[in-house]
Amino acid sequence: MNTYNSYDTYNNTKLLDEIDKLRFENQALKIFFNDISECLVMIDQNGFIVKMNKAYANFLGIEIVDAIGEHVTEIIENTRLHIVIETGISEIGQIQWINGHESITSRIPLFNNGKIIGAVGMVIFRNSMEVNMLYKKIKEANIELDNYKERLRRVQKNYLAIDDIIGNNSKIIKLKNTIKRVATSDSTILITGESGTGKEVFANAIHEMSNRRDNKFVKVNCAAIPETILESELFGYEEGAFTGAKKGGKIGKFELANQGTIFLDEIGDMGMNMQSKLLRVLQEKVVDKVGGSKPINIDVRIIAATNQNLIEKINKGSFREDLYFRLNVIPIEIPPLRERLDDIPVLCEYFIKQFNYKFGIYIEKIEDEAMEYLKNYSWPGNIRELENVIERAYNFVDSNIITKEQLPEKITKEKRYFYEGDLNNKLNNYEKNIIFETLEMCGGNKSKTARILGISRANLYQKLKKYE
Repeated sequence: MNTYNSYDTYNNTKLLDEIDKLRFENQALKIFFNDISECLVMIDQNGFIVKMNKAYANFLGIEIVDAIGEHVTEIIENTRLHIVIETGISEIGQIQWINGHESITSRIPLFNNGKIIGAVGMVIFRNSMEVNMLYKKIKEANIELDNYKERLRRVQKNYLAIDDIIGNNSKIIKLKNTIKRVATSDSTILITGESGTGKEVFANAIHEMSNRRDNKFVKVNCAAIPETILESELFGYEEGAFTGAKKGGKIGKFELANQGTIFLDEIGDMGMNMQSKLLRVLQEKVVDKVGGSKPINIDVRIIAATNQNLIEKINKGSFREDLYFRLNVIPIEIPPLRERLDDIPVLCEYFIKQFNYKFGIYIEKIEDEAMEYLKNYSWPGNIRELENVIERAYNFVDSNIITKEQLPEKITKEKRYFYEGDLNNKLNNYEKNIIFETLEMCGGNKSKTARILGISRANLYQKLKKYE
């Protein structure tokens, strides 16, 4: 008798433990289902709602009791939960229009012994703003990670500022190779190119790859500083040198850049008087402060830049020839964007990454038709204009793809504005692309390529040499 009582007591205790366990699991599931911030709904095998949490009800603007027992299609617009029951296939990360919002949803069928007994639906993101906020947080984390990587690369001397020059065009590659060769030299460099071609980016790359990279890189826009104060800005001044001079004087840009690099942008706008004083700095490696009594020795590498034709200015008597030859020791001419149209896709990709972070939204790409418009435009404002066009598109885009509708009319309208030399450059680019694509299609076989193009092998070799 005692044995049976012990057995019954054991079974009763075990049963009570199982009941407590089930109660705990049921309570935990109820708390999880109701308190989770994501929207959750559960339907049975016939598509009727058996559970909905408060977050989903609030999102739909209804009470939970009004949803329970109703068919899911009557409560949730554009739902596919009832279809998931039929197919038995999960649908993860799908876009669904709910309550006036593009929502990101997932639908998962529920099985018991191989039989579908219902399905669970979840709204992961209720609108595109939530997606963009998450993307922005991820981007910020990635930017911070990239900054740490960049610092590590600099410490380990693996930093290549040449990578900041975006482009794979043959002219750009040639310029990159030139920069690699001359960066460690102390010779003066003159960078020429139209406005917006990125002269400062090239100057910065030269400094970062030079032996002076651990010292200052001082930038001076000669066109932005009035001629009357340019001398004091460049060379500094002593206390009391003129009315309004600061107590203790001021150090000049050249002295500030000592042991480093000074970048004189828009050098073509410098007046003749300042040109004479700059020539002395280049020749004697000394500067004279305004109001100073003795020259100051400096060790500075000079990189100058201009968008003007200095030879024409020399012929007109507005630029010193001797200064020009002092500056033009190593000439670097940056091609305009219309001469490197094949770089537009990679430049657009670069700007999209920049603006995705700036605007906190995610743009995946530019549609093919819009890209063709960009590649066929003459770009008088060069890379700066392209950057502005992409930024403008971000203010009008309504999806994750930039279309021609977000481009300015001057780019998409049929009538085109051509600039001097533009047509010839476009024809050259067109011919180059045809030759490259045909050569690639023929597996590098030049005889077959020449035959398909209808030209002689000698002519093909001349064109290959022309386009490097």
